[in-house]
Amino acid sequence: MTARTIDVAFWNYDRTRALSDGRVHIEGVEARFHTARIVPQIFEAMIHRRAYDVSELGLTYFLRTFAQGSSPFLALPVFPNRAFRHSAIYVNAASGIERPEDLVDRTIGELALYGHDAGVMPKGILMDEFGFRPERNRWIVGGIDFPMDPIDFVPQPHPADVPVTVAPKGTDLGVLLEIGEIDALISADVPRCVLDGSPKVRRLFPDHEAVERDYYRRTGIFPIMHTVVVTRELAEREPDLVRAVYKGFCEAKLAEVAGLTHAMTFNNMATMVPWLTDLLARDRELLGDDWWPYGMARNRAAIDAVLRYHHEQGLTERRFKIEDVFVPYLLDA
Repeated sequence: MTARTIDVAFWNYDRTRALSDGRVHIEGVEARFHTARIVPQIFEAMIHRRAYDVSELGLTYFLRTFAQGSSPFLALPVFPNRAFRHSAIYVNAASGIERPEDLVDRTIGELALYGHDAGVMPKGILMDEFGFRPERNRWIVGGIDFPMDPIDFVPQPHPADVPVTVAPKGTDLGVLLEIGEIDALISADVPRCVLDGSPKVRRLFPDHEAVERDYYRRTGIFPIMHTVVVTRELAEREPDLVRAVYKGFCEAKLAEVAGLTHAMTFNNMATMVPWLTDLLARDRELLGDDWWPYGMARNRAAIDAVLRYHHEQGLTERRFKIEDVFVPYLLDA
């Protein structure tokens, strides 16, 4: 009997590589794996064309598909992209912004759209911990190191009292930050001016790693950016297949963890990153042996935070619960 064929899309992460290179198989199916140069191309193909049965999807993009009340997708508790985001806030050095409380009545840039995945979390943290109010600022969305056309494949709601405009045609936010046309920037991508060491820009939190580690100690939250979704039809009709997909992603991640752990024996000599072994050891000390967890048990607080922030920032009309958006039979995974 010929195995069922499914199409699966994700970016080229180390935690998914064992699937695409064949070391790990999704039981009972023939999987065709797809990727793209930049991950939003995967999002657009899934949202616009239903190009895949299983796809990585940014959490904010996924939640926006519920704009009409119901989404054609449900999420698995698989999180291929996550990152601490205090480090995603940049300021112009001459802006007078020295601390989070100074982000009042400022012009702030944001990558791609108001409320991109790496924007929701830092805004939420600023609101919770520093009294930040997005409506007290002016917002400009666009590309970072190159002009970007507005994203048009998901709804882009924002509160009426939050002024959002698109960057002028032919301009990018990295340049606007460096020349002082915007005061601050929130972005998943690190601007070239920062990487090049421009004295005109800096991070809001210069000691961001220490701040982010403290945030984790206090909250237990390792922020989630992207999840993996399946079509609602597939989730309802073929639960055993969906469970096999979840198992495959978990096994692929464990394969990479095993490889990284083994590499520590040889001081990670295959990687051109000095002191990487020490960094991995420090991460495991803080985050535990399963430092990139899948499943609900260790991710509930992080998911709840995103769902709350998404609603508080006016990106969804109602406050979703985990049970509204994840495959129900994997809630105990």
